[in-house]
Amino acid sequence: MNTWMTGIGSRRRMMGVTLLELMTVVMVIGILGAIAIPSYRQYSMRAQRGEAKAALLRLQANQERFYLANRTYTNDPTVLGFAGGITERAMYTITVAGADQDGYIATATPRAGAAIDMTADVQCTSFSLSADGVRTATGTLGNDCW
Repeated sequence: MNTWMTGIGSRRRMMGVTLLELMTVVMVIGILGAIAIPSYRQYSMRAQRGEAKAALLRLQANQERFYLANRTYTNDPTVLGFAGGITERAMYTITVAGADQDGYIATATPRAGAAIDMTADVQCTSFSLSADGVRTATGTLGNDCW
């Protein structure tokens, strides 16, 4: 009978989780979260840069259509299909500078207060595209952004 009682007592002790085991699991989850959240944020920013690039390429095509009709380029992004001078999901502001019959430079810069705030993106701060097709970007990655 003594052996049988010892077996029941050991089963009771094994059914619970100790505080040490629980704290170990919490610590592992915390470490994984500390690694995963910044990585996801960088991935998300990299994915959103595509909006600026696509908008500038669309602007370039619309500028060429405008040039064929008027024999000059325009400084007004609204005429080119960008209501209020912003991109489709309102994350970037589009500006056009130096537009005349010879060329222009279009720039996409992040807007503060957008759904995903791209102003914190220091790797690719702004994107530019000229009438000649020259693509430039500012930020720590520079022209690697395109």
